[in-house]
Amino acid sequence: MWSNLLSGQTLEDVAKRAGVSRSTVSRVLNDMPHVREEVRERVWEVIRKTGYQPNAAARTLASQRSWTLGLVIPRSVSSFFTDPFFPRLTQGIAQACNEFNYTLSFFLVGTKKDEEMIFPRVSRQGMLDGILVQAGQTGDLLIDRLVETNVPVVIIGRPHSPSEASYIDIDNISASCQAVEHLISCGRSQIGTISGPLNSTVGLDRLAGYEKALSAQGWVIDEGLIVEGDFTEVGGYTAMQQLLKRKGKLDAVFAASDLMAIGAMRAVREVGLEVPDDIAFVSFDDLPIATLLEHRLTTVRQPGAEFGYRAVETLIDLIEHGTKPARRVIMGTELIVRDTCGALQKSTAG
Repeated sequence: MWSNLLSGQTLEDVAKRAGVSRSTVSRVLNDMPHVREEVRERVWEVIRKTGYQPNAAARTLASQRSWTLGLVIPRSVSSFFTDPFFPRLTQGIAQACNEFNYTLSFFLVGTKKDEEMIFPRVSRQGMLDGILVQAGQTGDLLIDRLVETNVPVVIIGRPHSPSEASYIDIDNISASCQAVEHLISCGRSQIGTISGPLNSTVGLDRLAGYEKALSAQGWVIDEGLIVEGDFTEVGGYTAMQQLLKRKGKLDAVFAASDLMAIGAMRAVREVGLEVPDDIAFVSFDDLPIATLLEHRLTTVRQPGAEFGYRAVETLIDLIEHGTKPARRVIMGTELIVRDTCGALQKSTAG
């Protein structure tokens, strides 16, 4: 335990002496792949010469850091475990924590009572080196409270209120606009949308992308073709029932999540309509189930595990180099064209 204290060596010292990154040293210590043999041997040579040992207690005492990161999710337990986005996100976060030798502490904040119990623990000096927190709902002050502490914070998703906080997100407006433009390119002109919750930035941004695509065509936004959903399959089913009651010919729907698209397509089939012949769909997420349906979903693929991994990298950057200026990381998306938009049928027929 005391060898690192006596020698004064840290993981960063080993990386500097070996001429490699901190993550490379971590990979070598954990016997992970994708490290060249000559680099691996050079790192071990430095470790042997310095007497460095990756002992958590010694690291903490020597660096005055806890080597622990907090993940704060403003969700109830039930909603966290039923939303497929979060397992992929936490997979990437956990992978990065393992690679960079951090411990991860996890906090679900579903109620105001939860917040009052948990906030003193996560904000206490020395408890956590940094905090990852998912962007919450409009009026939720938890993020503002966390940002005001002395603990480095990275917000997962664009925060509601403009601040100097660091965050990581995708460009939901541009990605959603691209999805709707694709439906237009497929010849669809009466396009509805099932939005995400409109008390969240992700819901608002994906709706803004839908409206941007229609406005670019010179089309008037029909509020009757916009129904708010909740990112669940049941929510998509209920929202689609409302859209189907509209007079006129609805020929396409942009659903702000794959789960809502799945529920919406079930509602379409129940009234005897066909996907994509009668109503085409484009959605958002590219969950594994998107390719397992009878009609494979055309959807916007967003990073899952990679998103979580990059969030940890950004947080470590704040910890090691300071929180100013704020980091704004925007990750890429990709429209994946499959069956539900009708484009593949069109190209085959052509």
